[in-house]
Amino acid sequence: MRSEAPGPAGTAPAVQTGQGDSATGSSEVLHTAISHSIFSSSISSAAERISAILPQEEMGDRKCPLLFVQLNELLSTAAGLAWRETARWIKFEEKVEDGGERWSKPHIPALRLHSLFELRTCLQKGTVLLDLSAHSFKEIIGKALSAQPEVWEPELRDCLSALLLRQPLHRTTMAPLRVLTELSLAPCRGKAKSCPEPRTQFSETPLKEQLRNQFKKKLLPGAEVASIMVGEVDFLKKPFPVFIRLREAVTLGSLTEVALPSRFLFILLGPQAKAKAYHEIGRAMATLLTDELFQGIARQAKHQEDLIAGIDEFLDELTVLPPGKWDPSDRIPPPRCLSSPNKRISMRLREWKSHCNGNTTAVKDWPSLAHLHTSEELERTGRLFGGLIRDIRRKAHWYRSDFSDAMHIQCLSAVLYIYLATVTNAITFGGMLGDATANMQGVLESFLGTAFTGFIFCLFSGQPLTILSSTGPVLVFERLLFSFSEDYGLDYLEFRLWIGLWVAFFGLVLVATEASHLVQYFTRFTEEGFCALISLIFIYDSLKKMLSLAEAFPINWHYRADDVTLYSCTCNLSGPGHVSAGNNTLSPPPTALQQPPAALVALSRAQCLGRGGHLLGTSCQYVPDIALLSFLLFGGTFLCCTTLKHFKSSCYFPMGLRKLVSDFSIILAILIFCAIDAALGLETPKLLVPSELKPTNPMRGWIVFPFGANPWWICLASVVPAILVTILIFMDQQITAVILNRKEYKLQKGAGFHLDFLCVSLLMIFTSVMGLPWYVSATVISLAHMESLRKESTASAPGEQPEFLGIREQRLTGLVVFILTGVSVFLAPILKYIPMPVLYGVFLHMGVAALNSIQLTDRVRLLLMPAKHQPDHLYLRHVPLCRVHLFTFIQLLCLAMLWVIKSTAAAIVFPVMLLALVGIRKALECIFSLHDLSWLDNNLPAAARKEAEGKLHRKQEEQESNADEEVGDMLGAVRFCSHPQGLRGAGAAPRWGMQLGQEQPTAPAQGAESRWNSTRAVVLASEEQLWEQGQQQSWQSRAMGSVHSVL
Repeated sequence: MRSEAPGPAGTAPAVQTGQGDSATGSSEVLHTAISHSIFSSSISSAAERISAILPQEEMGDRKCPLLFVQLNELLSTAAGLAWRETARWIKFEEKVEDGGERWSKPHIPALRLHSLFELRTCLQKGTVLLDLSAHSFKEIIGKALSAQPEVWEPELRDCLSALLLRQPLHRTTMAPLRVLTELSLAPCRGKAKSCPEPRTQFSETPLKEQLRNQFKKKLLPGAEVASIMVGEVDFLKKPFPVFIRLREAVTLGSLTEVALPSRFLFILLGPQAKAKAYHEIGRAMATLLTDELFQGIARQAKHQEDLIAGIDEFLDELTVLPPGKWDPSDRIPPPRCLSSPNKRISMRLREWKSHCNGNTTAVKDWPSLAHLHTSEELERTGRLFGGLIRDIRRKAHWYRSDFSDAMHIQCLSAVLYIYLATVTNAITFGGMLGDATANMQGVLESFLGTAFTGFIFCLFSGQPLTILSSTGPVLVFERLLFSFSEDYGLDYLEFRLWIGLWVAFFGLVLVATEASHLVQYFTRFTEEGFCALISLIFIYDSLKKMLSLAEAFPINWHYRADDVTLYSCTCNLSGPGHVSAGNNTLSPPPTALQQPPAALVALSRAQCLGRGGHLLGTSCQYVPDIALLSFLLFGGTFLCCTTLKHFKSSCYFPMGLRKLVSDFSIILAILIFCAIDAALGLETPKLLVPSELKPTNPMRGWIVFPFGANPWWICLASVVPAILVTILIFMDQQITAVILNRKEYKLQKGAGFHLDFLCVSLLMIFTSVMGLPWYVSATVISLAHMESLRKESTASAPGEQPEFLGIREQRLTGLVVFILTGVSVFLAPILKYIPMPVLYGVFLHMGVAALNSIQLTDRVRLLLMPAKHQPDHLYLRHVPLCRVHLFTFIQLLCLAMLWVIKSTAAAIVFPVMLLALVGIRKALECIFSLHDLSWLDNNLPAAARKEAEGKLHRKQEEQESNADEEVGDMLGAVRFCSHPQGLRGAGAAPRWGMQLGQEQPTAPAQGAESRWNSTRAVVLASEEQLWEQGQQQSWQSRAMGSVHSVL
């Protein structure tokens, strides 16, 4: 319960000079400014007032401008009293350290509870001017002093005006180059002035140091200023507190360190010997103004009591630390992540509303419903190609901006990064396809197919950030198809052509029937299983390639440093010689000694073998340690990519440079280790790109004909494998699309599930006719593309992490990547200097980064952590740990099953097993409750609707039954309390507090009045909800009839 705020003539004490008076005032304020009481109604008067000031519907759309708060204190200097800036706030507090030469690190302000009570008294007893019209600081001071002409004498008013209009001294932030310049001009630090001389004349225009202040870059456009001025003087006998809100924000000259429009002013001057108290009250006021909820109240307040209610609500949310359990001098660092201000305000408003309606479960159940997986792109239209038409209309609006939004340097780093990843992927999977299909599809076919299909897809797709590529599941099917063709004597490319045509036909059918609507059944369980599988394939393939290098370039385990004089290798041109790999001859053969020295030295290994010579010596079979260097390049590239990617969150160098290094982290890592490889000069395996445009296998051409090599019935029999491929392509494409279009990426231009699948289906026709690999969305590379285009706020408050703004959505990066991939045939002389181990390290980085982006990885780490060291994840607050581990174990079991099926002869059923993940997820509803699944996963559409309808039905039944019971109880209570002392009268306040020294009302009277208030709230709330259900008339006649009988 909150007591009413006393008026100007109230008994609440003001800030006095005496210590005893201050303590007495604090105790009275503490008694009157009490928050929610267990003996009062469910909602306080402050909450009622705030809910009226801040309607929930308006706060959802309104966002308060960023507020910069500066605290100026009146201090004594050699030249007299002067205003000096001692602290500032944007979201966290920064103090000027002793000596006035540097700012402290941003920290969470720790306030004294006494200072908040004193501030509340200042606003109660002081002058509050709301929506003041003024255009200069001098005019504001004049109106503030004129607000109480009977209090201030003319001479005292002139002294206050002259004191407040003195020029404050600011601690401005200079650019590093200017700091070096000033240091160079002051060779002796002792002669340099740490603080400028105070000015006596207030400047109505901003000073040069204000305009040059680099701190302004931390503020967003539209930011405003709040100035706080506190201090002690010897000519005042009582405090002079003033709170001012300007109607229009005005730049007040040199009042603050940044030249921005001012919105709020708070002035507190008082008698001497209380400077520390004034300082703490000023900090309390600054902290309140940085609070989003109080700031919204201060902007919308119409009366002085509204500000008091704002302080009371701030006290309700206040957390008190016991004095003996922590050191007040410690500065609490800012958290890495803060909740959204709008979300916090909405939750408070929802809590107030739920208390008014008598519903205490609405707030508790609200977070679990926030996990529902809904998307307007997946709604069915009921028409043929209806979803496709809607995708085209949606994306056509953004098509021009898809090119203009790419004009940013970040897109250049994304192009280089994804280009090298795409080229490496094309070479890797092209080589694997060549091995699996006897070079019917090789590296060149992989290059051409990647370039053409990727270019067309980025040009016309609904989500151009997707990167098309050959994937592991498709490679598995190609290997099985070639083995089947070889076993039964079928032409592989012709058989594959008919499968591709049927897949394209089935794809068109799925697009026409809006089958992408089924994507909403792909919950986090399915997404994470597939993403983890693809990420593990990337990690496994990169490690497998590195191990194959150790076989191609074996390490010389028999090398001994003491036997270095015994190792030699010469060329014998006179006759054949036979030297085995394990030759331990201590001296060269006699035939080698008979050769002329010039002949022995001048001939290389290739020249010697070309002339028919033979190599003789103990070191002829020696291979330099290329494998070790390759592993060093591989691991170094991975660690360098990871380190530079997180460099933007380090404490070194300016933010702009850190962000630039982070954006170009992959390119910098590749350049660094390419330079190391070139400096060492060892012949590590390099990136080899085809230099001729001809098929890898000379037995095939560029066009595959549908008839001729296979029996005619193959065109019909191809339907069976085509169904499996269609399932595989659909699952692979749509799961990747769901992952890329998650809400946490904050995409603004929408998805295009139907349009994307149409493009993939039509490209199947081209790749099948040309004998090129089949392409589908590559999960890992597409995620890497998204991560390389992350947008973050450039202006962030000191101590605040940059805010994630979304993804730079455009088509140009993908188009340039695939154009460069196509012309890579002509860039072979340049690309041959890039070592393959470096690119495999980039592959490993991409796989690990994708694996760390899913919740499954976090839950696997929980299996290895004691409970006291586990991070505070939201799902751990709502789901028992044993249930979390059970869910993780089932996911790992499904992942292992997919890996085993992919790697064995049962890989033909791999597409069906991907589809089975949806069925397994449905079966989990028999093991886990919908509440647990809503936190660990997303609810399926049917379960989500069922849960929402069930909660609404239960809520209505509870409200109706509670209303009937309350009305019945109230009738009996009113009859029982008909005695004159039973009730205080019709005009009694709606809340009843228990105070000492007063006669307590009888319990039945309290219960009757409480039931009356709660019944009235239930009647109104239930009437509003049942109105929406079309049942108001019956409810109104029943409820209001009972109420009228009471009256």
